[in-house]
Amino acid sequence: MNKPVIGLMSLALALGLPAVAQAETVVEKVARTGVLTVGTSFDTVPYSYIDANGNLVGYSVDIVNRIKTQLEAELGREITVQRREASSLSDRIPLLTNREIDISCDTQFTWERDRFVDFSISYGLSGIRLLTPEGSTLGTPESLVGQRIGVTQDSLGQQVIGLVQPRAVLVPLASADAMFTALQRGEVAAIAGDSVVLGGLVAQKGGTEVFELAPTVPYQRYGIACMVPQDNSTFLNMVDYAIATLLQSYVSGNQQALTTVNQWIGPGGIVPLPQELITEFFEMVLIQRAQVPPSTP
Repeated sequence: MNKPVIGLMSLALALGLPAVAQAETVVEKVARTGVLTVGTSFDTVPYSYIDANGNLVGYSVDIVNRIKTQLEAELGREITVQRREASSLSDRIPLLTNREIDISCDTQFTWERDRFVDFSISYGLSGIRLLTPEGSTLGTPESLVGQRIGVTQDSLGQQVIGLVQPRAVLVPLASADAMFTALQRGEVAAIAGDSVVLGGLVAQKGGTEVFELAPTVPYQRYGIACMVPQDNSTFLNMVDYAIATLLQSYVSGNQQALTTVNQWIGPGGIVPLPQELITEFFEMVLIQRAQVPPSTP
C-alpha cells in the first residue's frame, strides 16, 4: 500500500468522522444564531496573528471579515465572528467535520485534505521552500543528504521534504516559532515550510540577521484557501464570491483592494511579493470561474 493511501486512512481514523450527516447547514446555523465560528491560528504572520496592540490581524482575518459582510448581506442580519484557536491541520479538519467550527482559512490545499472538507477558491499562492542562513548552499535535493532540517510536526513541509530527500534528517518541532528559534541557534541547517509564512517569520523575528529562501522554484506549489464542511454548497458559494470580489477589485486597480492585499503580501507589505505576480495569480483564479462585474466593490 502506498504512502498517500496510508496517510488518507490514518487521517480518516484520526478524524472520527461522524456516521450521520448534520441536519443543519452552516448557512442555516449562522442565520439562526448570528454567529460565524472560525478556526484560526493566532501566530501565523502574515495570515492571522496577534499584533503589538493585542489585536488579531492578517490577510486571512481580512478575508474572514469580507465573508462576514457577504453573509450579512445575504441573510439580512448582523453576524458576529467567533474565533477558536486551531493552529494545525490535525486540529482544524476534525473541528470542521464535527461541525465545531464553520470555516478555517490560510490553509494549504492538498487532494488528501479535499477528501474530508471542501476548499474555496484560492486567495494566495505559496509553496514549500527552505529558509537558510545567508550564504547557505542548501536547496537541491542532493544538498539535503544528511542535513538537519527543521519542520513543523505533521506538516505539509515535513511530508514534502521527506519525499524530496528521504536521507535528510528531519527535526520535527512544535511550531513555526520553534523552527525559527532552532535555526537562529544553529540547531538545524535550515527549516522547511510555507514560503510566505517563512517570510513572515523573518519580518517579525529576524532582526538584523539575513536569511535566504531556497530553492528559487518551490519543491511544491499550492493555493491558499478556506476550508468549509462538505455538503455546504450555498455557504461555499458565498465564501467564493466574497473572495472573488476582492481578487477582481485588486486586478482592476481598486485602491482599497490594493491596500488590503499589499499590506500583507504585496509591495511594501510584511512579505513583499511583486504586485505583477499577485495580479497574474488572481487573474488565473478568476478565469477558472467567472469575472465579477466591474460595479462590484
